[in-house]
Amino acid sequence: MQASSACSRASVQFARAPSSRRAGCRAARLVVQAKVDLQGGPRKIRGKCFVTKDNIDTDQIIPAEYLTLVPSKPDEYEKLGSYALCGLPDDLYPTRYVEVDSMKTDYPVIIGGQNFGCGSSREHAPVALGASGATVVVAESYARIFFRNCVSTGELYPVETDTRLCEELETGREVEVDMEADVLTDLTTGKKYSLKPLGDAGPVIDAGGIFEFARKSGMIKAKA
Repeated sequence: MQASSACSRASVQFARAPSSRRAGCRAARLVVQAKVDLQGGPRKIRGKCFVTKDNIDTDQIIPAEYLTLVPSKPDEYEKLGSYALCGLPDDLYPTRYVEVDSMKTDYPVIIGGQNFGCGSSREHAPVALGASGATVVVAESYARIFFRNCVSTGELYPVETDTRLCEELETGREVEVDMEADVLTDLTTGKKYSLKPLGDAGPVIDAGGIFEFARKSGMIKAKA
């Protein structure tokens, strides 16, 4: 199979629980069927990276004020993505992840430090990143619930590494994340960094999330 460096995103369908809570509290759960789509190719992503540091929380990923957007509506799903990582402090991150006049990011690869995705358990965090065009996050460690939400929604791949890449790379650097060989390559310098295998999480994300995986593997009935 030929390696593919491009990926596209499949259509999006969500079901939202009828109850809602005030801003700042945990939002209603989302049944997510959006997915990363590698079009049958290997797990290999190439593009610009956006570098963050430690303890990037879900309020920085998607501030609570934007949780009123309904992802089941395509235009609001896109709008949710346009706010991805807009909670980062401007003095530390002068480059916006998604430009003000854009709906999509130029950075399909996010580089993190330790404890990426900490804070609330909102599933909107990986959904917003996926809606923005992110495909993979490479970090030293993740908040457990954020990692689980990435897998269950199928929105993006959360890859771990023992290397402190947030000190090695800079925003805008072209990289390739090869999740088959478990290596990240800095395409400017040619330097390679080891990644941890996705393990059992990989096939679930490949399938489009936990429900699609269960359907495809025969655990639950397929859609009519």
